[in-house]
Amino acid sequence: MAQQKVRVGIVGANVRYGWGTRAHIPALLSLPEYELVAVCTTRRDTAEESARTYGARHAFTDYNELVAHPDVDLVTVAVRVPLHHRVAMAALSAGKHVYCEWPLGANLEEAQAMASLAQKKGVRHMVGLQARASPALLRLKELLKEGYAGEVLAVNMTMFLAGILQRTSQNAWMADPAQGANTLTISAGHALDALCFCLGEFREVSAEVSAQVKEWRLTDTKAAVPVASPDNLVASGLLTGGAVASVHVATIPWHGSGWRLEVYGREGTLVASGQQMVQYADIRLQGARQVEKALEDQPVPGRLTWVPAAVPAGPPFNVAQMYRRLARAIHDEEDVEPNFGTALVRHRLLNTIQRASEQGQRLFPDSETGKTRRP
Repeated sequence: MAQQKVRVGIVGANVRYGWGTRAHIPALLSLPEYELVAVCTTRRDTAEESARTYGARHAFTDYNELVAHPDVDLVTVAVRVPLHHRVAMAALSAGKHVYCEWPLGANLEEAQAMASLAQKKGVRHMVGLQARASPALLRLKELLKEGYAGEVLAVNMTMFLAGILQRTSQNAWMADPAQGANTLTISAGHALDALCFCLGEFREVSAEVSAQVKEWRLTDTKAAVPVASPDNLVASGLLTGGAVASVHVATIPWHGSGWRLEVYGREGTLVASGQQMVQYADIRLQGARQVEKALEDQPVPGRLTWVPAAVPAGPPFNVAQMYRRLARAIHDEEDVEPNFGTALVRHRLLNTIQRASEQGQRLFPDSETGKTRRP
């Protein structure tokens, strides 16, 4: 007997823009396990347009109505970061499964409240750290476990993304770090999670977090906006396995070089790289062992692709991989990762990095409690 489809309601489904439209909806419409039944935007005309375009039965302008509707099993939270907490908490309180985009909350306190309620309610919950569903990174993790590089001694990760000088007035709110959407929380959060997923957590860290560009020019109004949100993170430290790690994530004015993760071990070297921002799509995986003269492309087994061929490439792909994993967990009533607990670990690391920068000290994070100690 075919399993019953998971009925999804998406908060943040404007057909004209947004991560929900770019990634979540194409992913869901390509997966046989799901049915998109409800959409929510802030205006009636855009909500109804989205419902018509995507074939959803219900169109809402109030997320409280969506999360309470009996046709909705799973709520996807794909709105701007400051709204994640209130939408996800409403969905959890209604007993619904939740997929929330990263960052989980605008700050650690919000993330803690969301993770606590999700556990209390006993529902399935997933956070959008989609690098963990990239076939290339899954293969990198496997190769490290298989001993391809031997004992890992050093790790270097860089991410340089272009576009720091300008914003539209619609995105000017990101200049305030309290809103939780900046290079540290989003770009570095995703990048650090990819590193930690493959290589383990930091057991000690030093850092410099800074806003190098103090003003944005708004492209539509030509106004200038003062900026306090960080655009550069430099961190170094030791991983739990003993390797030395260095990280530089930055949003810079022009010609960013993308993302690159280098792993150096006693037996060999592995390198993953790509030009995408947070999608971690089209990653090139290379490696060489001992005296081999040059890095060579490493094949990624087809078994690490879990989704049907109908899933579009690009932003929807890894998101669809995540949704397929979530559907299995919902049907089997099992825990799934990355979940809100995973997100809490990552929020705690970002908090430790921020404190290490502010205090000018090396700190020792505890991913389980969020507490840190000094040398």
